[in-house]
Amino acid sequence: MRIEIYHASKYGNGAKIAEELKHVLESRGQQVSVHHISDVGPKEVPLADLYVFGAPTRVGKPIGSMRRFVKKAALPQGARYALFATHADEVPDKKTGKMPTPQELDARRKNIPTLDAVLRDRGMVKVADKVFSVVMDEKKGSLKETMAGQLKDGWQKRAEEFADAILDAA
Repeated sequence: MRIEIYHASKYGNGAKIAEELKHVLESRGQQVSVHHISDVGPKEVPLADLYVFGAPTRVGKPIGSMRRFVKKAALPQGARYALFATHADEVPDKKTGKMPTPQELDARRKNIPTLDAVLRDRGMVKVADKVFSVVMDEKKGSLKETMAGQLKDGWQKRAEEFADAILDAA
């Protein structure tokens, strides 16, 4: 199976996930290419059996460059796709100290649903999705360092689970 992975990694976390996903899928006999969306035009997307899109989250939605990319990408009707998103790890509410419920997290995390809606409207078929948590380091000096964070422990296992879900749907 030919798989094309596109990510819009801003701080490197999405790129790590894309490369790990490539490694796992290739070890299982798949042909995989990874691209940052800034390196390829949306009209230059080659034909593939499956497309994977990964985006960081900004204000609960996928980063704008990824939204524009999937809206303009030359993707065939009926093509299959998978999505991954990087989200800040859940933290307790500063006022109450309570952790958010799964429903509260879903209400705030619109990255995957936003991309899913665009691709479904284009006649594509989703096979899998996965959220990867980023642990923010508030002790860092600059806002950029704080926002960059690190992927939460166990992210490689989640990438393997994501690959399994993709292949199971094939």
